[in-house]
Amino acid sequence: MSSHKPTPNSSISLEQRSDFFKALGQPSRVLIVNLCKPKSRHTEELASILGITPATVSHHLKQLEAAGILESIKDGYYQNYSVKKAVLEQTLATLVSLQETQLEANSETDGFRLKVLNTFLKHGRLRAIPAQRKKRDIILEKILESFEFDHDYPEREVNLILSEFHQDFFTLRRELVGAGLMTRERGIYSRISGVTRVNLDGDRGL
Repeated sequence: MSSHKPTPNSSISLEQRSDFFKALGQPSRVLIVNLCKPKSRHTEELASILGITPATVSHHLKQLEAAGILESIKDGYYQNYSVKKAVLEQTLATLVSLQETQLEANSETDGFRLKVLNTFLKHGRLRAIPAQRKKRDIILEKILESFEFDHDYPEREVNLILSEFHQDFFTLRRELVGAGLMTRERGIYSRISGVTRVNLDGDRGL
């Protein structure tokens, strides 16, 4: 029997691969993917099937779409979600295989960032909110990915999203605004465009 060595997909970054698996690290999201595989479904329909609120489903859908697992199409009043065909064609071997050049491309900065994320995040939830500013900025930047550009979030929805990461959503909310990652006006929050990755030079001690 001849063995076939998987061909690494160089178009997928290391972080994208990590985000893919993290997006599937929540049971409800695995169920959503399975429900959206045979046919497209909208938020209210999924909420009814799963017995959870539409707001919670909406949050899960955003995570799956951001990870490139789902795609959405506007159909009148509803936003319908379906599984991307290319995702189903990817094998586990392809997703975890890296080219040598990709391995070499991971700089010290990226290594530190991944170390911080792996230290403070477990199954998508924060073990603790980092006290050190540089580490906290990395965590805030990661949390920011849960929010879309050009979308206004009422405070209740922000709290719901942040509570997925840590019970102290008040501190996270305040830090996102204080770090200049989100704006707040009359109880409405928005993600600021053009925010770049934080500067990780300096103390790297964990």
